[in-house]
Amino acid sequence: MALTAAVKDELSRLEIRKSSVRKAEVSAMLRFAGGLHIISGRIVIEAEVDLTATARRLRTAIAEVYGHNSEIIVVSGGGLRRGNRYVVRVVRDGESLARQTGLLDARGRPVRGLPSVVVNGSAADAEAVWRGAFLAHGSLTEPGRSSSLEVTCPGPEAALALVGAARRLGITAKAREVRGVDRVVIRDGDTIAALLTRMGAHDALMVWEERRMRKEVRATANRLANFDDANLRRSAQAAVAAGARVERALEILGEDVPEHLRYAGELRVGHKQASLDELGRLADPPMTKDAIAGRIRRLLAMADKRAAELGIAGTEASVTPDMLDG
Repeated sequence: MALTAAVKDELSRLEIRKSSVRKAEVSAMLRFAGGLHIISGRIVIEAEVDLTATARRLRTAIAEVYGHNSEIIVVSGGGLRRGNRYVVRVVRDGESLARQTGLLDARGRPVRGLPSVVVNGSAADAEAVWRGAFLAHGSLTEPGRSSSLEVTCPGPEAALALVGAARRLGITAKAREVRGVDRVVIRDGDTIAALLTRMGAHDALMVWEERRMRKEVRATANRLANFDDANLRRSAQAAVAAGARVERALEILGEDVPEHLRYAGELRVGHKQASLDELGRLADPPMTKDAIAGRIRRLLAMADKRAAELGIAGTEASVTPDMLDG
């Protein structure tokens, strides 16, 4: 099951007993999923959701909390929309429910954000607002660099109200308009996890965290592999460049090379891509990395000094850009 559907399925089955919390959730669901329509001079409420479990939850809450009947209409998917949609419709008591849930104010005017009683409610009410908004129009993407939890909002006022509800829970959310659509977005992984916990999606959170951990481990392994590859490549390039310098040093010095330095130089030339550790193990008798490095360093210094006295190119002249880039 996709993460969004998994979260909504779990939230749709979450049992809430406190009346004020259920009212906050219903208000949010109707505000973010629905709209007010006037049909034959009568106010009708319609809320469209994408899961049958969500529609049943809303219908049950409307009946148990407010005492109004509603119907569920199935809308078959087509075009860009895949899968069925479910519309919870309240016809006979639409205006009464709209006033009770805060969709209409005391003067009968539509409320653009969320009702003040919900906005100024408890932390549990703020959790219910987010639960209702997510059930109505929320989505959760796979964890990773582009992970996000977001809610599509019916307008900027509703988006700001949702941001405020998150702030009351100690959670940072951002409202933004994308191609003319208002959204509230959370991208930080720890913040997403905290909000899933506050909404009550504990099972979905475990799945999300497991996938998040798996991706982080894979990303770390890839970074380390790339780091190791880069180090090996740089070491090999440095060894090849050192081999070219040693070849030039032996040319410059000719016969005037102390035997122990010549031996170290010939090892370097004979094994151009070997590390200093490997050169030391190849020596007979074996030498330490520092010992082989010291002899090569003295050989190069001696050759560069002789080249300066003769007015000819030193050992660095033998190193080409291809050796450093290859």
